[in-house]
Amino acid sequence: MATNSQQPEPLKVIIAGGGTGGHVFPAIAIALALKKKVYNAKILFVGAKGRMEMKKVPAAGFHIIGLNIAGIQRRLTWKNFLVPFKLIDSMIRAKNIVKRFKPDVVIGVGGYASAPMVRAASKQKVPTLIQEQNSYPGLTNRILGKKADKICVAYEGMERFFPKSRIFLTGNPVRQDIISLEGKYKKGLEFFGLSPDKPILLVTGGSQGARSINQGLSANLRLFLFNDIQVLWQTGRPYYQTALEQTQGLEKFGVCVKEFIDRMDYAYAVCDAVISRAGAIAVSEICAVKKPAVLVPLPSAAEDHQTKNAMALVNHHAAILINDRDVPEQLGPVVMDLIHDEEKKHRFREKMAGLSYRDAADKIAGVVLSLVN
Repeated sequence: MATNSQQPEPLKVIIAGGGTGGHVFPAIAIALALKKKVYNAKILFVGAKGRMEMKKVPAAGFHIIGLNIAGIQRRLTWKNFLVPFKLIDSMIRAKNIVKRFKPDVVIGVGGYASAPMVRAASKQKVPTLIQEQNSYPGLTNRILGKKADKICVAYEGMERFFPKSRIFLTGNPVRQDIISLEGKYKKGLEFFGLSPDKPILLVTGGSQGARSINQGLSANLRLFLFNDIQVLWQTGRPYYQTALEQTQGLEKFGVCVKEFIDRMDYAYAVCDAVISRAGAIAVSEICAVKKPAVLVPLPSAAEDHQTKNAMALVNHHAAILINDRDVPEQLGPVVMDLIHDEEKKHRFREKMAGLSYRDAADKIAGVVLSLVN
């Protein structure tokens, strides 16, 4: 005689946040790590309408809901008057999403959508976890951290901001394709049309680009090319056309200009050194792949957190920091010195090895499951 056995409900997880690649790609890495541990887990993303997560998350195979939420613009604009109304609307929607989806846990990864979702979950007694990527957390996460059940961090000393008993040092999630660079060097050279005979400098200001880095690279481009340094340049959308005009006809000398590099694994595989902003995920990726770096922190970042991220490497003698205002004078000489100094590059790589957390997504997934179990 057959007996009816009730199947257990699958694990349900909401991952909220986004806005930049620094939030979106770690969120996807956490989701993939969770699916690896619990294959039938149902994962719902919640992001902000019009932001990059609305494209990148579905491309990774996950469903996403967009909230009509935005932050206050630094410049004076009528859009700022809509922010309070959008926030109220998002908080109501967040509350309804939690009620309908009935998650076992809600994860906030930073970005506009993170706060309303984590608050809504907390009020409905759903376990919450926030993932703080920076060495100095923003105001939103400092507030959310007071009630979040677990807080995953990437830097030591975070008990200054969060309750010590709820902190887990996991590092920042880095995409598996970036960690696994074996066998990608030749493919990367072909992909970008670069030569194996000359060093390659990767230049990136993040998914949106960085004005000072782009202008500094423009000013020093011919210096680098004259000294047989190839340039792989991610400009971001605002500077892309300008960069194309400036590099017209220079491809044969080893210049590859991209608005956005989809294959960052190939970019890291081929490069000998990196110029980058000091966003938390950029720093974590650079450490994971152990590439000597010149970091140019974004001066307008909240609480100057990018400088603090960069200093976490500089204090360990693992990277070079150039202040944004000093880029015009220092970028050329600093890069020339670094890329031709094999001993310094080797020393940076050794120091970075001790600062990288290659299994961060897996660790965070473990903390998430401990909340549920």
